[in-house]
Amino acid sequence: MLANMTSGLDFHSKALVLRAERQRVIAGNIANADTPGYAARDFNFSQALRDATGASASPAARQTPQAPAHNKHIALSNASGGALDAQRLAYTVQSQPSLDGNSVDMDRERANFMDNAIRYESTLRFINGSAKTILSAIQGQ
Repeated sequence: MLANMTSGLDFHSKALVLRAERQRVIAGNIANADTPGYAARDFNFSQALRDATGASASPAARQTPQAPAHNKHIALSNASGGALDAQRLAYTVQSQPSLDGNSVDMDRERANFMDNAIRYESTLRFINGSAKTILSAIQGQ
């Protein structure tokens, strides 16, 4: 019975970890906005969540082709024990060509950063609310 109550929390905890990982990737893009030749990275959040929860993947989901690494890129280390490995990160499509070959679009990155931050916060509030509800049910209040 407890497993039924906590299954929703398990889903949201995995989503929270992926949101934190995406925030780290987007922050890396913003940090490298002035690095010549840097290719912005991102990942398909819905596909990563399906993979993390074991749900079936949709046939329309696909990853963009990988570009070769550049020796002047700041490496995206996974020291925090992130949920994604480097192979799951895709290079974003360059929307505004630049002379130095940098594909970071600061407007897009800022929008993605704020959208992801708001979604992270709402997931965290949902988890906290669910935990409080379960605790009050156990205490009989």
